[in-house]
Amino acid sequence: MNRSDEDRAIAEAAERLTKKFSGLSPDTIERAVADSRLEFDGNPIRDFVPLFVERAAKHRLRTLTSTGA
Repeated sequence: MNRSDEDRAIAEAAERLTKKFSGLSPDTIERAVADSRLEFDGNPIRDFVPLFVERAAKHRLRTLTSTGA
């Protein structure tokens, strides 16, 4: 997966998360996605990074909504 494909897939994931977590601000969702993406920097195999980023961001967002933040 090249960088532009990865960027596109992660942007699509962010859109899905924005719809799923409509009670949170888009900035909060973008921050969760960006923070999650950082976890996978340096990994040489990038094919599944968008999936892992979406899962990690979803976990972060669920934590925020369950704590009332």
